[in-house]
Amino acid sequence: MKSIVSVASLVLLLILSGCGSSSDTNELNLPSWYMNVPQDENYLFAAATNTSRDMQLSINKSLMDGRAQIAEQLEVRMSGMQRRFQEEVGLGEDSELLDQFTSAYKSVVEETLVGSRAREQEVRQENGIYRSFVLVEMPVGAASQALMQRIRDNNNMYTRFRSTEAFKDLEKEIEDYREWRQNQPR
Repeated sequence: MKSIVSVASLVLLLILSGCGSSSDTNELNLPSWYMNVPQDENYLFAAATNTSRDMQLSINKSLMDGRAQIAEQLEVRMSGMQRRFQEEVGLGEDSELLDQFTSAYKSVVEETLVGSRAREQEVRQENGIYRSFVLVEMPVGAASQALMQRIRDNNNMYTRFRSTEAFKDLEKEIEDYREWRQNQPR
């Protein structure tokens, strides 16, 4: 009788472990491009996912996250703070080490993303919630053009500023000359 119970337990254990391993590998069921984001010298890519009770809102949120990731690839201003506190209370074997670690980061991104779009998109339903997966792409050429345009705009703005300053300097010189002439004996 003991051998029958042992064999039954072993068979049950094998069945349960077999079920667990197959569900572990397929549990996430992510799009292939989500974990292996494409690499291409002509494009910037970002994979993003988000959820909502509204399908379109889940897609919009994913697109926004993907575009934010691309903007971070172009330029990001980061600030961060880390704190750690350690304290040992008690003596010898009765001592207790207390350890607290806090980390906070903030990133600020401001970029114009010319030509960014969703290359791949999948939507799934999970317990009444929509989950969207989006692969966003942006041609590198468009990023280069946007950067060059920004440089040109800055140069134009600087030139306009300088011309305004030069005009103010000229007006001041004329005003100084007029004052000088008025103060000259006649």
